[in-house]
Amino acid sequence: MVEPRLRELAVADLAALAALEEAGQVQPWPTERFEAVLVSAQHAVLGLEDATGLIGHAVLARQPFDAELEAILVSPARRGEGLATRLLAAVLARACEWEAERLLLEVRAGNAPAIALYRRAGFEEDGRRRGYYPPLAGARREDALLMSRPLTEG
Repeated sequence: MVEPRLRELAVADLAALAALEEAGQVQPWPTERFEAVLVSAQHAVLGLEDATGLIGHAVLARQPFDAELEAILVSPARRGEGLATRLLAAVLARACEWEAERLLLEVRAGNAPAIALYRRAGFEEDGRRRGYYPPLAGARREDALLMSRPLTEG
């Protein structure tokens, strides 16, 4: 199998991003939100693609001193292959290129696979937003875990 290719995405990738999001997210980002980050100088949108097309993406935002992982997604058919780890490594590298001091993120408290990914990458929990996420499938609102990882020493 050929290794998926990592590249920066552009507005021309909007339809593929929207399709991946619809296939892989219970509450997908609106197309307009992707369009905004794709043209923003303060964002990087990284994608993984194979011969079938886009199979993963990550959205990184530049802040004055930090960077924030706003989204990361791998196609449901390709989960468990280490692709999210590869995307996260690319995000960390880009944040370091931006000279960010920390990489921040928030994640649903019930998303055990994502939390495990972030912990393996050195992220620690900084706090919790109670009832932040809307309910999924009739469940209650869910907390957001705030996590970060330092990118500089000292």
